Amino acid sequence: MKFYIKMPNKLIPFYQKELEMVKDNLKQDNLQNAWLHLERAHIIGQKYPYEHSFVHWKMLQFGIKIKSTKEVVGQIPRLLVGGVKSFVGHIPVGNTGGANVPPLRTMEIPKDIQEILKLNA
Repeated sequence: MKFYIKMPNKLIPFYQKELEMVKDNLKQDNLQNAWLHLERAHIIGQKYPYEHSFVHWKMLQFGIKIKSTKEVVGQIPRLLVGGVKSFVGHIPVGNTGGANVPPLRTMEIPKDIQEILKLNA
């Protein structure tokens, strides 16, 4: 069993860029794009416990901001369990992390993120 502890240094800038895009879009009140970048950060970081949990924390905050009970309630178990599942390498690959999708559903990874992940494997 492979344990995932730390995100590879080569992946960090891509992950951080997505989180910066979240901030930028929130400042512009562009909630749809902010959410898209949260989902992208989730896909990039979901193998790594800290990054995975952090994105779920940001999604929980987003749910509070938009007053979405569904998102808030959906993020709590993901926040509690996501990091542990990352640590042991048991994640639904490509899952975007929001309460709008089942937490165990594997999803197709966008082509550009596939390339990022290949370069940094």
